[in-house]
Amino acid sequence: MSYSPLATLTDWLEKGLRRRVPATGLGIFRIGYGLVALQEIAFLYFFRHLIFDETPYLDPGPPLISLFLLLWGTAALGLTLGLRTRLCAAVNYLFWVLFTSFTPMWRDFDGGFDQLMISSGLLLVFLPSWRALSLDNLRLKLQTSTLGQRFEPPRTVPILAYYLPLLISLGLLYFDSAIHKLFAEHWRNGMGAWLPSSHPYYVSPLSMRWLLELEWLQRAITYTIIGFQFLFPFLFWHRRFRVPFLILGTLFHGGITLSFNIYPFGLGMLIHYALLVPFGWWRRIGESWRSAEPRLTVFYDGQCPLCWRTVLAVEHFDLRRCVVFRDLQTHAAQEPVLADIDPSELLADLYAVDPEGRRYRGIDTYLAILKAMGYLRPLAWVLRLPGIYSLAAHIYRRIADSRQRLICDAACLPASGKESPLRNNWEAWLGSSRRQAFRLSRMLVVLLLLQLNSTLHYGLLYRFGLADRLGPLGPLSNMLVSVSHAFLGITPHALYLDDHFKGYEQIFAITYLDRDGKEHWLPFVNREGRLISPNWGRVHSMWANIAVTPKLDKRRLEKFLEKVTAFYGLRLGFDLDDARFRLKAKPIRMPADWEPELRRWNLSQPWRDVGEIIWRDQVMEMTLREALPTRIKYSDPR
Repeated sequence: MSYSPLATLTDWLEKGLRRRVPATGLGIFRIGYGLVALQEIAFLYFFRHLIFDETPYLDPGPPLISLFLLLWGTAALGLTLGLRTRLCAAVNYLFWVLFTSFTPMWRDFDGGFDQLMISSGLLLVFLPSWRALSLDNLRLKLQTSTLGQRFEPPRTVPILAYYLPLLISLGLLYFDSAIHKLFAEHWRNGMGAWLPSSHPYYVSPLSMRWLLELEWLQRAITYTIIGFQFLFPFLFWHRRFRVPFLILGTLFHGGITLSFNIYPFGLGMLIHYALLVPFGWWRRIGESWRSAEPRLTVFYDGQCPLCWRTVLAVEHFDLRRCVVFRDLQTHAAQEPVLADIDPSELLADLYAVDPEGRRYRGIDTYLAILKAMGYLRPLAWVLRLPGIYSLAAHIYRRIADSRQRLICDAACLPASGKESPLRNNWEAWLGSSRRQAFRLSRMLVVLLLLQLNSTLHYGLLYRFGLADRLGPLGPLSNMLVSVSHAFLGITPHALYLDDHFKGYEQIFAITYLDRDGKEHWLPFVNREGRLISPNWGRVHSMWANIAVTPKLDKRRLEKFLEKVTAFYGLRLGFDLDDARFRLKAKPIRMPADWEPELRRWNLSQPWRDVGEIIWRDQVMEMTLREALPTRIKYSDPR
């Protein structure tokens, strides 16, 4: 019997499709992805004039940018909540591709994690992430449950739904990144984690000075990262390595989130580790979080479809199981606290009793439910406010009094056996598990070939100067990289290597002069040289990786000085018909090997004026006192 790697891959995928596991981790991953996308869209909206305008406010960008960002945010919110999950995931993916391919984000405002979000966003279009912690589950319950009979949607997914994002979004990224790291001197010296933490532009307000002074620890962290990235795609699926990889990955990316000002990148990577959490951990977390005893007992009309839907909705959101429901027709006589109420009144309203015997009725029952759930208590406080409470009570009363006449007729009853609105047509098209595995194996082979093309071309051939000798294969390889970069998130991950830091000997900041001629620091780069909030993420990338680089370019620097001064000048109320700014510079050191107290030294160097930026009649003029590119000569006092 001949050995076939493709057949072996198909067998492995088929086993992964047949093995069912809880969907909780996948739901957590979907929520985390959605939240990261939402914060990034909010960031883009705040900086939309800086990013998308040719000259902020003065030369506006495309007029539909704001509308597109709002539509994208709506899709990301729907994905987070699990409402129309597949549709929202598809819209989110399309917008991410659109913005990173056809706006200045692709060139000047690279977020460093766009391809990761594109890759995982595409996978979320097909993954059954709605099977846990989603509003789609509630929709399914409401549309398929019959009166008195609760339909429970499936809560398990194939384990392959966990493996594929970990392999494609993380595993391939790590392996490609590790290869690039081998060609960077400071990574080979064990300083890959230390060097960026010593650059003023890259660090967050959280001081990691004590950690940076432990040379042996910095080398250990750097070499562990390289080994971790090489091993991850081959071992993450093995049970013995899940927890160690979970701990290491969480520490690495948690550290990036806290210590660097590129927190979106750290968070985007971190959310994927929800897929590595052992399945039993989610179950134990859920069991420990649930309330030992019900905090509220609610009585409802068991013959009313609207009341039954209310029960299903409340139980869906009652994550801690703090509220228990009782059918009035069955349990009213067994509850002494309700004995003095006429049966007809009981059926006309929603009653509740807490463990202390306090009784609630009508809108107060809903407020008691919100309080009992715990995490929705703030909503109960809002509904208690004068005016809002009266309006809510009026709406409740109107619905309660009309439900028998207008709502609770035959149309209320869900059709038995109704087809699920979330039926996976794509799964039906794929057919049996063997057929699905067969098609998935071909898809993975294509993805691996595209990743291999990217890694070989830029990780090896380009670095050895062999890319130009490929003849017609060179342009073809570049074209494939461009396509895979834009639509699949497969791209060279040569981040924080020598081209970022070698020769990086000076940094810049901007101050402005008020009407009295007094100098103030622009809320952009502070006196230490750090980019202050909210100028992180993409804005940091624009300034630290494009505008100011080891090889300075006057034209490029002038372009982004115009953007920054126009954006903040107008936000601060300046008149750009007559405004003055100063460009300041100070020296820094970016050695390839460890030096003590480097972070402190870089942050404490004095600034000097190197240029002036003047706005007249909404046109910027820049005057420099020294030519660019230049390298500042200095002596190290240590």
